Amino acid sequence: MTAPDTKADLRFYLQSAREALLWKLEGLSEYDARRPLTPTGTNLLGLVKHVAGVELGYLGDTFGRPSGEPLPWVEEGADPNADMWATADESREQIVGLYHRAWAHADATLDALPLDTVGTVPWWPAHRAEVTLNHAVVRVIADTHRHAGHADILRELIDGAVGMSRGNDSIPPGDTAWWEMHRGRLEGAARAAHEGA
Repeated sequence: MTAPDTKADLRFYLQSAREALLWKLEGLSEYDARRPLTPTGTNLLGLVKHVAGVELGYLGDTFGRPSGEPLPWVEEGADPNADMWATADESREQIVGLYHRAWAHADATLDALPLDTVGTVPWWPAHRAEVTLNHAVVRVIADTHRHAGHADILRELIDGAVGMSRGNDSIPPGDTAWWEMHRGRLEGAARAAHEGA
């Protein structure tokens, strides 16, 4: 048995989250890629914009490796939540391109530094701002997978498309009638539990 390659494992889970998130944009109109689908405005292209900034920050700036990418939406004085939506002037291609450049920059940091390298998160309080590269990568993986889950739900609300990744929907088979019956059964159980409480 060979020793595990921790960096390869981290890179695998980070890349799978990245790809899952971008896959949710495929085939959508500009409107559907951008429109807010929750009361707090969560939308697909905004999730991509957000995680691009997260990667550039945690896996770049934190380790003294700034990307040089302008991110006006995270600068002091920017509107709150400006990293979570795309303006009409920000094209899908620009945001996806930024995300691909963020991947390359983050991957270069992972290649260049040992996992026990200590960096400083500039936007955290000084008393807890030091983190290892390993911690930062795990944090980015968790954040990206969390947002990929958000994206999965948003995409299902838009057009019913579901799935964990291309070729792996990770759900049981069933046609529309079966899913309607299944959802009805869940609704009935929820109502029965509520009425019995």
